[in-house]
Amino acid sequence: MMFLLATIVSTTRLERMIDKLLEQGASLGLTLIKAFLIFIIGHYLIKLINKIIKRILARRDIEMSVKTFVGSLVNVVLTILLIISVVGALGVQTASFAALLASAGVAVGMALSGNLSNFAGGLIILLFKPFKVGDYIEGQGTGGTVKEIQIFHTILVTIDNRTVYIPNGALSSGAVVNFSRQDTRRIEWTFSIDYGENYDKVKQVIESILARETRILPDPVPFIALNTLADSSVNVIVRVWVKSENYWNVYYDINQAVYTTFNEQGIDFPFPQLTIHKGGE
Repeated sequence: MMFLLATIVSTTRLERMIDKLLEQGASLGLTLIKAFLIFIIGHYLIKLINKIIKRILARRDIEMSVKTFVGSLVNVVLTILLIISVVGALGVQTASFAALLASAGVAVGMALSGNLSNFAGGLIILLFKPFKVGDYIEGQGTGGTVKEIQIFHTILVTIDNRTVYIPNGALSSGAVVNFSRQDTRRIEWTFSIDYGENYDKVKQVIESILARETRILPDPVPFIALNTLADSSVNVIVRVWVKSENYWNVYYDINQAVYTTFNEQGIDFPFPQLTIHKGGE
């Protein structure tokens, strides 16, 4: 009889435990579904808001650099708000969540110190404008055209179509060469000729080549001079000014024209050579 009563009591307790687990499981399932729905809806709203902001900025007369920075900033802020909303939906009190972050403030601050400096660097770039979207720059050992200025990184596209992300902190505090800031650039060549060549003839040939190139600016006047007397060659330096967008095309075209014309005119290019004198008895 006692065994039967004990069995009934144990069965009742087990049923209560199962009911409690099912109740908690159902509550947890509803919480997870709620958090998942908030995440899906929030993700959709973020994409929608980003599109709307991009359209608004596109209609405004604002520099592309500012547009990309603001767009990136809004996206990050909305994503943080979505994360907080999902955490709150999971039952974690936002006050407790904030207290947890505050208690780990030192570690978080150390982890985010780089990003904070990059954010400040982005603001400095937008404020002082050492470069903007579309400029060709060199910084941190990399050269490329500025595609976007985001809140933490500046995106460059190199001449061989590689995408490079450079931290804004490094760009704002380091040396940056902006090749697009000035309307004109100077091109410089050094052409080597053999010893014994007639320098006046060489200079006249180069002048005729430069005169045929319409992309070379007349002011400042092209500069040609005998630069150095090297070990195996006489080096002639040539300097001209062109529009910045014509720099590389003119550079390579003049190289080809000089090589072809020098060969036609019988002007020899030197090559390294060593003369050995054998002493007699």
